Formats: sequence, C-alpha cells, structure tokens
Amino acid sequence: MKRRLTIAIPGGERSKAYPIELLRRAGLTIPDLSGSRSLKHDLEQVTLLEVKDADVPVYVDIGVADCGIVGKDWIMESGRDVYEPLDLGGPAYRLSLIRLRGATGRIERVASKYARIARGVIQSKGMAADVLPLNGKLELAVTVGLVDAILDVVQTGRTLEDNGLEETEVLHKLSMRLIVNRAALKLKVPTIRELIHRLEP
Repeated sequence: MKRRLTIAIPGGERSKAYPIELLRRAGLTIPDLSGSRSLKHDLEQVTLLEVKDADVPVYVDIGVADCGIVGKDWIMESGRDVYEPLDLGGPAYRLSLIRLRGATGRIERVASKYARIARGVIQSKGMAADVLPLNGKLELAVTVGLVDAILDVVQTGRTLEDNGLEETEVLHKLSMRLIVNRAALKLKVPTIRELIHRLEP
C-alpha cells in the first residue's frame, strides 16, 4: 500500500470476521484479533477501527476513517454521503417487511432498528403508519401485538418460523460493501485504487 489507510469495520467477534477475511485475501497482514479488547489496531499496513455497524458510515463520511466495510442496510439507514465502489458479497441476507403468519389487517405501527428506511418504505407505499424504533428481539414486538409489522433483516428465516411470522415482502437484497470517504478518494487516489483492485471479486 502506497499510503497508510484507516479502515472502519464492524466490531465484535462475529461481525468483524468477514471484513478481516476480505482484507487478508487482499494481501493485508492482519494478526489474530480475537480476544483483543482494543478498538483501534495500528497494524503494519493499515489502521483498523472497530465500531458499531451503524457507525461505520459516520466514521467514513466525517473522515476519521478513509474507508469502511459494512452492510448495505447500514449505509442506507445512515443517509451519509460516502462513495460506494464495491459490492463485497458475503453471507446472503435481505431486508423484509414481516407480519404474523396469515395477517391481513391494516398496518398502523411498524417496529424497526432501521427507522429511516422504515419511514421511507411507509411513505413510498402511501401507508399511514407510525414507526417505532426498537433494537433487538423485534419478533416479540409483533408477536405480543405491540406493532402490526416489523422491518428487519432476514437470513435463514428460521427465527420467523419459530415465532409464527412470515415475510410479506422482500424490500432489499443486501450484502457487505466497501465505502470510501470522498476527500480521501482525492487525496489518496493510488492507495485507494489499489485497495479496490485487491478487493475486487
């Protein structure tokens, strides 16, 4: 790498595993970080920042990080102005509207950790529904009648089946993406181009 880059990735053992695998495949030397409590890793070729998924686009947009690897759902939810040059694939998942199995009534309240996306979906469909921002265990919210529907990510769908729920509409198919700070794109052109080239499928 011609110039040192700072790269933001999702923190947590499971969340950071795929981004680190990608960076290693791209030829970067990254030691075993499992068990480390450090959130900033000054490595030989790059600096890695471990942040929450939702915060990766913020760190990149503001310029604390030159680049980031994060799911498309969090890029959409953030609304941040970042350059998105690569679809990095990864485990298949999707963003769906979910209801009790067989439910047909009006949707008056939707729960989601993606409040911004949920409001956009409701507006595009001309629905008069309120969005209730919740984090985690969204299945319970619709099961106990707190809301009529949830907007959440789905991988296998097994949790939905176990809780008597079903996807009524798949809104977006999602994957991991490389995002780049727009100023860094101009200031570190050769280095960022090299990273993009190395990460290309």
